Amino acid sequence: MSQQSLSPDDVPRANGMPMLGLGTWQNTDASQCVDTVSTALEMGYRHVDTAQAYDNEEYVGEGIAEADVDREEVFLATKVWIDNLAHDDVVETTKESLDKLGVDSVDLLYVHWPAREYDAEETLGAFNELYDEGLIERIGVSNFEPEHVEEAVEVSDAPIFANQVEMHPFLPQEELRSTLDEHDIQPVAYSPLARGEVFDDETLTDIADDHGASAAQVSLSWLREKGVTTIPKASSEDHIEDNWRSVALDLSDEEIQRIDDIEKHDRRVDPDFAPW
Repeated sequence: MSQQSLSPDDVPRANGMPMLGLGTWQNTDASQCVDTVSTALEMGYRHVDTAQAYDNEEYVGEGIAEADVDREEVFLATKVWIDNLAHDDVVETTKESLDKLGVDSVDLLYVHWPAREYDAEETLGAFNELYDEGLIERIGVSNFEPEHVEEAVEVSDAPIFANQVEMHPFLPQEELRSTLDEHDIQPVAYSPLARGEVFDDETLTDIADDHGASAAQVSLSWLREKGVTTIPKASSEDHIEDNWRSVALDLSDEEIQRIDDIEKHDRRVDPDFAPW
């Protein structure tokens, strides 16, 4: 598969979700965010991830509307912030998110963190109501540890579709991925490039050089080989395209093992309300 011939159909899917998406965290400049989303969709991306806390849902929606891509082709995800996880707040703010995005429904709605106003039964009860009403197509959780995943599976009538967490070669999340696999929950990696740290790792850069690729592409390909969906954030067209090219990169078993053997452990996202 050549990089030039890549199309949306070349991106593997996990139960309907494209395994490469566009992350939009910190993309809060209106014109830039609109252009970023539109550019990515025109390039071939079909998965866009945002959140209430990113303060850009309106811009993301405008970018989707501006692109020459049907809304039905775009897998759109957003997240409910930790201050809005009481039952009525979930319902109210989700409808506000749909209005900002300019859509009738989202393909995936996440609980952003199991923190502050989060109560499994109350919060997920509201998510189930939104699911039954057709306002959300799938229920997701984010930053959930194995015990939170188990609880969510127990209390939610609708299936838990995905768990979005920080994941990259320096934080492979093996125990968590095992729990998700047991429940057929899709892992989604945010910060899959470890906030740029992959570019400084000798193993990743050596493998990248052997393929004429970038360390970013190597990290994204490695995660895909693990069955993990990735949503690297990017705002410039060059970075959007570089991540897109990861779809064409296939790693050998030996290269995957070399990455697995990286001993460095580094969590980049660790707020004081984190559950770990």
